[in-house]
Amino acid sequence: MSDNRYGAAQGGYGAQTTSAIGGGKPAVAGFGAAPAAPAGDLVKDTTTASFAVDVVQESRRQPVLVDFWAPWCGPCKQLTPIIEKAVKAAGGAVKLVKMNIDDHPSIAGQLGVRSIPAVFAFVDGQPVDGFMGALPESEVKAFIERLTKGRGGDPIAEALEEAKGLLAAKDLGGAAELFGAILQHEPGHQGASAGLAECYIAAGDTERARALVDALPEAPGEDAALSAVRTKLKLAAEIAHLGDPVALQARIEGDPDDHQARFDLALIAQAKGERDAAAGHLLEIIRRDRAFDDDGARRKLLEFFEVWGPMDPATREARRRLSSLLFA
Repeated sequence: MSDNRYGAAQGGYGAQTTSAIGGGKPAVAGFGAAPAAPAGDLVKDTTTASFAVDVVQESRRQPVLVDFWAPWCGPCKQLTPIIEKAVKAAGGAVKLVKMNIDDHPSIAGQLGVRSIPAVFAFVDGQPVDGFMGALPESEVKAFIERLTKGRGGDPIAEALEEAKGLLAAKDLGGAAELFGAILQHEPGHQGASAGLAECYIAAGDTERARALVDALPEAPGEDAALSAVRTKLKLAAEIAHLGDPVALQARIEGDPDDHQARFDLALIAQAKGERDAAAGHLLEIIRRDRAFDDDGARRKLLEFFEVWGPMDPATREARRRLSSLLFA
């Protein structure tokens, strides 16, 4: 595969791919596609006991946003009226469920919530997207539009999904062309930038991926795929300085409480794509010594979850095991 097939992030892509997205900026999809629902049915509070019904089951009917908040959180108070307004404006295409983490901390802990407000989008019973921080109204509306894009026919979103499919099928050239066409049409698009960076990483060009990602400012509510690429590049830089895995394993056999050796083995396993082994090393550290490196094993495991994605079997199994360690 020639390098020019997935060239510069902002140029070098053919008109054929660009035209598939559309000749001009696509109109913002309206919220009116779904039947209107009473405003009182669209926003509610939930508990740990009712989470499965209010969120998991309900998300099989339409997307459900879960807002993790606390009474003492100032940004939460800023976000609440904004997100409630946007959900009501969507007219039943999406619902909002709010969870007070002071009263109900376990679900937030299992999902790896590290700061609030944190919003997770559930579709078909699973978390598929999210953001943290009090976003302005325009960004909250855009998030909901992306979540309900199937109802509105957004050509950018459709092209992005097609490009993701090509990337998953290892068609790096085709995926990069389509991600690049999106960037020509909408420079700085976070999802397309993340996808193109993934193409570079898969082709072994991490420096090009890093340059592309570093050119985009980090901000609250960043696209989950872009955050995952940032984390992947960070992990790649970390493992470049690790030692010999055979020697590290020998250290553990000599001293099962050599947590640093176990931690380094987890990073090496992650680099090799051995996700279950990587999670297993970190979970063993958590089981033996939660205080190691200021809870560093759990924090690193949450970074892995971000890279793997919420739907990956390794993420789901490791979350289950982590929850049993933390809340048993």
